[in-house]
Amino acid sequence: MTVFIPPEKRYAGYIFDCDGTLADSMPLHYSAWADTVRKYGGQLPEDLFYALGGWPSNKMVELLNQRFGSSLDPEVVAFEKESLYVERIATIQPIPEVADFARQVATFAKVAVASGGVLPVVTRTLDMIGFKGFFPVIVTSEQVRRGKPFPDMFLEAAHRMNVHPADCLVLEDSIAGFEAAAAAGMNYVKIGRP
Repeated sequence: MTVFIPPEKRYAGYIFDCDGTLADSMPLHYSAWADTVRKYGGQLPEDLFYALGGWPSNKMVELLNQRFGSSLDPEVVAFEKESLYVERIATIQPIPEVADFARQVATFAKVAVASGGVLPVVTRTLDMIGFKGFFPVIVTSEQVRRGKPFPDMFLEAAHRMNVHPADCLVLEDSIAGFEAAAAAGMNYVKIGRP
């Protein structure tokens, strides 16, 4: 499968998701999630994990509790999952086609990252894949009232870039991200799994 086809149209602003878009980190996120949830007696099937891509971590835990009748503590599980992910982060690689595109468009447009992750982890991920200090705007889940699939994150990124939402292109790999981009009035490009 082709990971991504660059659009022909040029935009004033490009907003990149981090995990699964710039960074080939989704398998690592899944293993950290599965190990943490299992530790507390819960379950997270892999297909459900990918269907929930882009969701804030505590909301994912709440959904797991509803779906499987578990009583996982959203804050504890989310924190431990992020810690385990960071312990294993050294193995992450960029998704070359998207990373190259980000460097290319940054020569003529404004660029930002909008991620459902938390700022310290997203920043560390970007550092690990060669984007330390590259993105002047990084918006993460704790910086907005509502995470994806709501448009808040993308609208905040456009605001910080000083670019009208309709002049932005979102690069995303998750359904929640596609819905958020559409709700923000932005075009988006789907990034496939490497």
